[in-house]
Amino acid sequence: MAFQKPSHTFTKIHLKGLRTNSLHILFALSFTVLINTFSLAQELPKKNERIPSEQKSDTTIVARDQVEIITDSILNPPTNTKVVDSVNNDSVKKEGFLKDIVTYKAKDYVAVNQRKQQIRLFNEAEVQYEDMEITAGVIVIDYSKNLVYAGRLKDSTGYSQKPVFKQGANVIEPDSIIFNTDSRKALIFNSVTEQSGGTVIAERTKRENDSVYFISRGKFTTSENLDDPEYYILMNKAKIVPNKKIVTGMSQMYIYDVPTPIAIPFAYFPMSKKQTSGIIFPSFGEDTGNDRGYFLQNGGYYFAISDYVDLAVLGDYYTNGSYGVRVQSNYAYRYKFRGNFGFRYENLLNSERGFPDFRQSTIYNIRWSHTQDAKANPNSRFSASVNLGSSQFFSQSINQANLANTLTNTLASSVSYSKTFQGEPQVNLSLSATHNQNTNTEAINLTLPTMQASMTRVFPFAPKSGAKKGAIQNINFQVNTRGEYRINTTDSLFGRSEMFDDALAGMRHSIPVTTNFKVFNHFSASVNANFEETWTLKTIRRFFDQSTQEVVTIDQNGFDRFLTYNFGGSIGTTLYGMYNFQKKGKNPKIQAIRHVMRPSISYSVAPAFDQYYETYDVIDADGTTSDQVEYTRFENSLFGRPGNRYSSNIGIAIGNNFEAKVRAKDSTDTEPKKVFLLNNLNLSTGYDLAADSLNWSPLRVNGGTQILNKKMNINFGMTLNPYALDNNNNIINTFNINNGGSLFRLTSANLNISYSLNNDSFSSNDKEEKRDEEAERRSATANARADDLFGISQDFADQRLGDRQKDKSKEEEEENNDFYNYKMPWSLRLSYAANYTNTRRQDQITSHSLMFSGDVELSPRWSIGASSGYDFLNQGFTFTQLRFERDLLSWRMNFTWIPFGRNQSWNFFVGIKSNLLKDLKYDQRRQPDRQLGN
Repeated sequence: MAFQKPSHTFTKIHLKGLRTNSLHILFALSFTVLINTFSLAQELPKKNERIPSEQKSDTTIVARDQVEIITDSILNPPTNTKVVDSVNNDSVKKEGFLKDIVTYKAKDYVAVNQRKQQIRLFNEAEVQYEDMEITAGVIVIDYSKNLVYAGRLKDSTGYSQKPVFKQGANVIEPDSIIFNTDSRKALIFNSVTEQSGGTVIAERTKRENDSVYFISRGKFTTSENLDDPEYYILMNKAKIVPNKKIVTGMSQMYIYDVPTPIAIPFAYFPMSKKQTSGIIFPSFGEDTGNDRGYFLQNGGYYFAISDYVDLAVLGDYYTNGSYGVRVQSNYAYRYKFRGNFGFRYENLLNSERGFPDFRQSTIYNIRWSHTQDAKANPNSRFSASVNLGSSQFFSQSINQANLANTLTNTLASSVSYSKTFQGEPQVNLSLSATHNQNTNTEAINLTLPTMQASMTRVFPFAPKSGAKKGAIQNINFQVNTRGEYRINTTDSLFGRSEMFDDALAGMRHSIPVTTNFKVFNHFSASVNANFEETWTLKTIRRFFDQSTQEVVTIDQNGFDRFLTYNFGGSIGTTLYGMYNFQKKGKNPKIQAIRHVMRPSISYSVAPAFDQYYETYDVIDADGTTSDQVEYTRFENSLFGRPGNRYSSNIGIAIGNNFEAKVRAKDSTDTEPKKVFLLNNLNLSTGYDLAADSLNWSPLRVNGGTQILNKKMNINFGMTLNPYALDNNNNIINTFNINNGGSLFRLTSANLNISYSLNNDSFSSNDKEEKRDEEAERRSATANARADDLFGISQDFADQRLGDRQKDKSKEEEEENNDFYNYKMPWSLRLSYAANYTNTRRQDQITSHSLMFSGDVELSPRWSIGASSGYDFLNQGFTFTQLRFERDLLSWRMNFTWIPFGRNQSWNFFVGIKSNLLKDLKYDQRRQPDRQLGN
């Protein structure tokens, strides 16, 4: 529908042949046309004077005190004084003030006043024009001035139906608005606009065009409660470019309408829904324990390189000259791969140069994680998990984010690529590089690289169709190849040329041949043979130097190989036992206990490969041969040496598991519930037929189970030796029972118990699985344990909103409020470990500790947590961390405290949750005193 001025309304008569004999009838019709065209109802137009329209203010549209303000170019656009050719100004060519169709509607009524040239829409009014849409309680269209007024409805209860102005992606919710359809400018009162995660509340806003707004007395906040925001930044004057920036003059922060001393003469807020680059503000503090002075920590710049990769460069600086650099990058390509990379470097100075306690050290750490989407390429896969660096990095690092990792004593890395070649048989090829590092001993083991190739099993005697039967048809073999280049070095030599001096290279080819068959329908038997050929590039030659009376070993570089083989077989079965507790007329809680036992006996034999061994004579100073020593030139082979001793072993193993059938608590269940009593209980030993003494191997027992609704895991193990010890605590070829002792001698034992529970553990809506996933995600990025037993590693200044997800049921939301929890969410994780050693009559417990970690949400706004443990052996507490967190709606407050130990420190943080203003913070911390630990 389109609006038209009355002067544009004409009566049109279609061209049609008319005939009449009544001249007065034709004259009357013509007079009617002229009156309708040039006349106004009952009014005579004046030639030179215009009748001014009376201006009345409508309180439902614009307040009275605002009428005087509307005096700018929106209501009175400047007059165009430029001389225009009369031809161009001809009324035939002149366009109307509306360039598009206007669609409008209202719930109560739509009133058209042709005299005032206005259209008034009342109650749930809506107007659409081009890309502009206005909804309000009252809308007045004044087409004589090209203005659209929109306001609220007022009744006895107050105001309702606030205007909503939409243009493109911009949405404004003011109290009232005046829009000029010609200049497309607008004057907005008490507007509320969302801008890229923040909200602007302005008393008066002038819309210059669809990309520039000017505001007066505006409030910028990220609070969700816009009626009473917890905080806001008051801007006297500001310019807003939607989704790009906000430029302000004098600005001051208010907290609950109370002004604070935080004020700046001007400010610039980048506003973008896209990923953008920007400065990362550092944390401030003072390191008094290590005499490093004041510091700036975790400050730098974020580079939004593209939609697929980003980069953050962070740095630490101390006034005594210490500094640190941290580079982090995340990358992802949908349906292809994703990963992250991190590099940390710290140059640490203790004390000042020239002082006797001055020390300088450089430490670093490299982390890389790469995963490939399973659908990217089914026949090849690349993955990486790298964590390497200085052995003392986490123990010496002064960055707050690394404190919880100080207990890390191993670093491991793996980069692998695998490729599958389809066919019959199928061939699998993989290349990998591995790294293992002990931070206590500073020993590093590298394989650069490891190549493995294997061919799937081939059954040469299998039938072309049907199942394979018997020992002959089940004969199969495969071909495996493994090659390595292994480096054993230390932390001090890593990265230098010396680390390659003792490197070993080799390759091993193996062809295992196996078959299996049934014996007496109840026993499963298998026979195997294994042929191995080992290649090496380094051998030795050894002899006795009579002149120096020393054994000399010479390394020889060159290709060499040796071949070994062995044979074996095994037979086993499965036995089932059931003890039923059910009797007539009784329905006991434990109805039956089931025992499954899997005994097996194996035999292996390997010949002695004496052809690969040589001897040398030890000659004393008198020229007499005192001894003859045997050795093999393959002693330093990467895959071990060939055996020079005939081996014939019998192995005995028994596997057990116990489960019970328990009466179901629900009377409607027809089947009893299965409960595991012991998931596994394994016993194994062996007998060496070729040994001249100590033929029996120690009896090894291990087992595990889960109890308390599978929340508690129990694992145990022990080693029992049947032989006795002499007076010097050396093992002798005498059974312990024959030496006045028991049947077996306990030489070692271990027990590990872990227990994890929360407030939902004993109810049907257990969310422990979700919490475990969140903990594993956090530990993967922070290099910490998923169970938080060693504390939580986090940098509060870089914490993102939404890290902690609260899953509440509908009942909890109804019962709880902002200050009180009817049900307090909590979680607890326990870990108990004990180890016993008695190989040489030590009879001592080598480790005995209990560790725990838990969190409690006291209220919807308060939560506390702790991670600690107690060492019963050394009688002291282990690493202890206390955590406090307060949700301040738009703000958050965190406090962590390590009360004692070499990592004694604390960290206090108060800051805004929103990423947009996360640099508005107060961060205070006390650094750990590393000198105390050294």
